[in-house]
Amino acid sequence: MLHARLLSYLDEVVRQGSIRKAAERLNVAASAISRQILGLEQDLGVPLFDRSGRRLVLTAAGELVIRHVRETMRDMNRTLSLVEELKGLRRGSVTLALMSGLAANIIPRAVVEFREANPRVDVRLRLMTTGDQILDAVERGDAELGLGFDFPRRPTIRVAHSALGRLGAVVNPRHPLAQESELRLADCAAFPLVLADTSTAIRPYIDHAFASLSLDYRTIAETNSIEIMRHVAMASDGVVFLTPFDIEAERRDGRLAYVPIHEFSRHAQRLMVVESQRKPNALASVLAEKLKTMIDEAGYAGPIAMPSNETAELAIAEDTTPTDA
Repeated sequence: MLHARLLSYLDEVVRQGSIRKAAERLNVAASAISRQILGLEQDLGVPLFDRSGRRLVLTAAGELVIRHVRETMRDMNRTLSLVEELKGLRRGSVTLALMSGLAANIIPRAVVEFREANPRVDVRLRLMTTGDQILDAVERGDAELGLGFDFPRRPTIRVAHSALGRLGAVVNPRHPLAQESELRLADCAAFPLVLADTSTAIRPYIDHAFASLSLDYRTIAETNSIEIMRHVAMASDGVVFLTPFDIEAERRDGRLAYVPIHEFSRHAQRLMVVESQRKPNALASVLAEKLKTMIDEAGYAGPIAMPSNETAELAIAEDTTPTDA
């Protein structure tokens, strides 16, 4: 990471087109600025400026560096602003809009730890059924943060954090499949299944996988409720197809086991924390960091094999309407 003083030197030299003029503006010696820039060029092994004319002009490498410089300066200013805002806060509230299936897992622990550190701050949870509803709430300012799977892109919304979760088999810890490191769909088809119904985002992947292998299977039930899927898996020898994020609490307590499935190695859901592009609420930023920590702890996807173009599409979120499963 570049030194803060060097960041301001580079930014001002680019703005002025001259080390001498930048030195006058910053009230420092021109030799000090020149020495720092030359040192950076030596470290990088490339010139950052074309010095052939009367005005310093950025090289291609210089353009890349100044972009990083300005992004870093903006991020630092934003962080300092949030710190100053936090200093003056005694009480307040943060509203989180989220998909209902996530409410029983990652959220309770995150909220408890956040409240322990911020006892006078109220956390309000708004349960939604679709990703668009969550984005609308954040966009309107009804919620500072949104949490859900595979949100479509919107220019007014910023992704604060995201992590991939690979679809796998979820079973009770006494189940014959619970100790396997990876399963085939054929292994799962030997047991009764609890499937996400046709209104959910994951059902087409499940149907396609079974159809491509010409596998027969029998179901206990079909539902759009992750809560029901979890309870049926705990109480029976059934197999449920979910991501690690969906059963974080149950895995931690030893009530459910998660095993990756080979045929689903190309499918993963991206759990995303989103916020408005407007100036963020300081308390919301603190809660977002807590959610980030919890998500990273909960998410184990196993190897996710996908072509580079598919990876890129997931990284910017597919343009689909997510559900809670």
